[in-house]
Amino acid sequence: MNRWDGKTKGSLTGYKIFLFFINSLGLDFAYLLLRIVTLYYFLFAARPKRALLDFYQKTLRISGAKAKKLIRRNFYIFGQTLVDRAAFLLGKDEKYSHTFQNEQYLIDMRDGGKGGILLSAHLGNWETAGNLLKGRITPTINIVMLDAEVENIKKYMDLSTGGSRFKVIAIKNDLSHIIAIRNALVNNEFVAIHSDRYMEGAKFMELDFFGQKAKFPYGPFLIASKFDAPVTFVFAAKNGKYSYHLSATLPITAKMKPEEIAQLYVAELEKKVREYPEQWFNYFNFFQ
Repeated sequence: MNRWDGKTKGSLTGYKIFLFFINSLGLDFAYLLLRIVTLYYFLFAARPKRALLDFYQKTLRISGAKAKKLIRRNFYIFGQTLVDRAAFLLGKDEKYSHTFQNEQYLIDMRDGGKGGILLSAHLGNWETAGNLLKGRITPTINIVMLDAEVENIKKYMDLSTGGSRFKVIAIKNDLSHIIAIRNALVNNEFVAIHSDRYMEGAKFMELDFFGQKAKFPYGPFLIASKFDAPVTFVFAAKNGKYSYHLSATLPITAKMKPEEIAQLYVAELEKKVREYPEQWFNYFNFFQ
């Protein structure tokens, strides 16, 4: 199984089709169209299907028939999260609602004046969560991500929708993103970082994940340990057609080593994967 390459899957034509249908025929039709797309990927996307099947059967101990049903649902919900992302960018978010477990933790972080580091994962959809929270808890949410999306897709999405409602801090080889993170925290802003995938060649740490050794990126936990800002683990999972359940853990305010923060993070991630196995969007061999 190939390692993750940092790129969002999908063609420019696919993005154009869904933006057209969302704009012209609405979200319900776009969701309906997704069922056809989901069936196609379920039948022909062998690699992600194999990776998920292994994860469900060997790691979560889910039976074969139930695991296959879960894979199809996984593909469908992943497609929904992409449609939801586009809907928010297009300003068609009036149907969406959310609940926030432990929202007060983020409010307290904001009121502390040091900003906050939000460590998340590719489970559910924290990009949409960032849009839901914009202006509610903090004026600005920054999301740190690899700037590896196909350029023509990014350009088309920005021109067609006006771009994201939050700031993107792109990871650069010159480490300029570290300065951007520092500046955001000094301005009492939140910085969200996905912490469950590492790029080949990047520094990593091996941690126990569901009783097996798995590689996690070192960078997010190093950042969390170095800055004088509280750290919390946040997740946003779909819990209805147009609704999300957001959650945050009690902020870490004491100085901790990267490895210590990572171990706490992995323990929380395991809980969320067990709660929402159909929203585990890692389509490669996580234990390779």
